[in-house]
Amino acid sequence: MRQKTILQVLPSLVSGGVETGTLDLAQELVEQGYRSLVVSSGGPMVKALEQQGSKHIELPVHSKNPILMWWNSRKLAKLIETQKIDLIHARSRAPAWSALWASKQSNIPFVTTFHGVYGHQNALKRWYNSAMLRSQHVIAVSKFVQQHIEEVYPTFNTKTKLIFRGIDLDRFELEEAQLAAKQLKTAWSVPEGKNIIMLPGRLTRIKGHQVLIEALAKLPHRNFYCLFVGDEPGKDAYKQELEALIAEKGLQAHVKLTGNFDNMPAAYALADLVISASVKPESFGRTACEAQVMQRMVVATNHGGSQETISPPYKSLMCKPRDSSSMAAAIERALAYSKDERTRQGIEAAAFVKENFSLSQMCRDTIALYELELS
Repeated sequence: MRQKTILQVLPSLVSGGVETGTLDLAQELVEQGYRSLVVSSGGPMVKALEQQGSKHIELPVHSKNPILMWWNSRKLAKLIETQKIDLIHARSRAPAWSALWASKQSNIPFVTTFHGVYGHQNALKRWYNSAMLRSQHVIAVSKFVQQHIEEVYPTFNTKTKLIFRGIDLDRFELEEAQLAAKQLKTAWSVPEGKNIIMLPGRLTRIKGHQVLIEALAKLPHRNFYCLFVGDEPGKDAYKQELEALIAEKGLQAHVKLTGNFDNMPAAYALADLVISASVKPESFGRTACEAQVMQRMVVATNHGGSQETISPPYKSLMCKPRDSSSMAAAIERALAYSKDERTRQGIEAAAFVKENFSLSQMCRDTIALYELELS
């Protein structure tokens, strides 16, 4: 029987959850005996993709220029013909339009993943977003996203499939990360005897760094050291704003911006408490899942996908979005837990994530959907 070929299309392979999910699925496809192709405008993750056994083709599919989108569709149609592609899977709006036109021209199945809640203030925006709904099947990465699709786009007769994003459980092993965490504590000059609080994620306003700084300033005791782990090219002005706010609140000795860091299991292992402070509802909440599988306490804003990914032990620690007083109160409650309480809750939280949000389950469900479309 001829080997089936799957093509994933996304804007770029620079960094982020969409990109990581693309590589994870591509690797599973190769291991399951499929040919895996990925089209993007390129980026540093291409090397890892190709090392896994997938083929990368560079096209400017990040562009929203209608002429270029049409040109991309012609290139994709040619690629479908020459590479004998059986199914095309788009993960973002501009590439989805090109993939849609190419799939119609080539008469092959078309699948999309609705990764986020796009702006939909007017009819033009909703029409542009509708590329994600014109496939045979739309994958929603959370119940929050699935409900959003049903409420905002009720006129589309869309087949929606709920497939939660998955965490690589083999990568996030607490015991394996402990040694690296000790080395990291020294490298980052983390003081002894402090509760270590961490906010992982890109340096963008949506992540809520400012709200967390305001919350930390309201804590009655300074028995903490907070790490902002992550970076974002071109965000120097925002970084300077954060540093100024830290100084204004007198927190220079208590907050550190580490910059970008790849060994996130070690970072989570170093932390006592992980914060998800997003000021806008996120579609899933990957960092909260990663922290919980590492048996770390989590304080998260009570909206979006976090309402699904936060385990029962930490539901009481969820706080109001954009509310520093609510966040400060949640942090204070978390830090008051005894060592035994932290251990017990951490084990329960890890089991919750492993049962509901594993990478292997995400890959199985996605490939099963592919096979349904190819049958």
